[in-house]
Amino acid sequence: MLLTGDNAGAARRLADAAGINDVHAELLPQDKVDRVRALQANGHRVLLVGDGVNDAPALATADLGIAMGRHGSDLALTTADAVLVRDDLTALPTLIALSRRARRLVTANLCIAAAFITVLVTWDLLGHLPLPLGVAGHEGSTVIVGLNGLRLLADTAWRRASRHSTTTTPTEPTHRSSAR
Repeated sequence: MLLTGDNAGAARRLADAAGINDVHAELLPQDKVDRVRALQANGHRVLLVGDGVNDAPALATADLGIAMGRHGSDLALTTADAVLVRDDLTALPTLIALSRRARRLVTANLCIAAAFITVLVTWDLLGHLPLPLGVAGHEGSTVIVGLNGLRLLADTAWRRASRHSTTTTPTEPTHRSSAR
C-alpha cells in the first residue's frame, strides 16, 4: 500500500515502479496516521517508509518506521526506528533480513551469557569454584559474546542477508509512504 501526499499521477508512477497496487494519494499527515491506525486495528503489523516532515507522525505510529536517509527530513530521521542511508527502496529487504539476523544473534548471545553464568553460579554454590577461575570464566564469556556479535560486521553477513532477502517474501504486507 502506498500512502502519499503527492498528487495521484506521481503516486501511480511510483506505485507502478515499486509493484504496489493499493495507492492512496494527496493525503495529509493525519490521513496517513489514520490509515496506519486502521490497518493496525485490523490486526496488521505496519512497516512504513517515509522521508519527509509530513511522514513523521505516521512513522511514529507505525509498528516499524523506516526513514530514507539521504534526502530525508531531520524530523523523519529522528522519528523513525531505522534509517536507510541510501534512498533506494530495493535495499529494504536486505535491511529487514539483516535486522532479523541481528535479532537472532542477540538472542544467541544472551543464551551464551546465561549458560556461562548458570554454570559459574552453580559451580560456585557447590563451593568448588576458585575465584580466579570464576573471573576468567565470566570474562571469557564476555569475549565470546563480543566476538560472536562481530559476525554481523563481516561481509558474509551482508551477502547472506542480501541473498536471503531476494529469495524470501515478507509474511505481512509492506505499507509505504512517500511525501515529497
